[in-house]
Amino acid sequence: MPLERTSAVAGLMRAGRETSRLSTVFRSAIAEQLGLTVSDLECLDFLADAGSATAGQIAARTNLTTGAVTSMLRRLQQAGWVTADRDPADRRRVIVTLRPERSEELERPYERFAARAERLVEGYSDEEVTLLVRHYDRMRAMYLAELDDLRPPTTYHR
Repeated sequence: MPLERTSAVAGLMRAGRETSRLSTVFRSAIAEQLGLTVSDLECLDFLADAGSATAGQIAARTNLTTGAVTSMLRRLQQAGWVTADRDPADRRRVIVTLRPERSEELERPYERFAARAERLVEGYSDEEVTLLVRHYDRMRAMYLAELDDLRPPTTYHR
């Protein structure tokens, strides 16, 4: 690989790591401001995007055990953030939904950041935005694959 490209790729990787670190710190500060844990915030953000999900889907997306998710959902339900209803198709499953009246409260801490991000993106061409979307889609797929590889294999005892 040519030296110029090697240097550019190294710079991209360094910038990605720094952005990831800052994102973690930022999300931690948001969670604290809302009186939540980072895992609580990840769960609520996932529900805001997904609409609703099963406890198992939340466990997979937050990389928490089902026991930890059960405790988290109980806490979030008691705090009025979510509803948890039995799945009519399978009474063993619980469908969790972010309470619509709490959505604005969840979005409020991000408003200034979202406005700054919007101004940043205004400076990009349509092609650049398309490239960034493709990059983030591919990164998401990589993260999901890595999480699958990091999870211990499930063993069943009869």
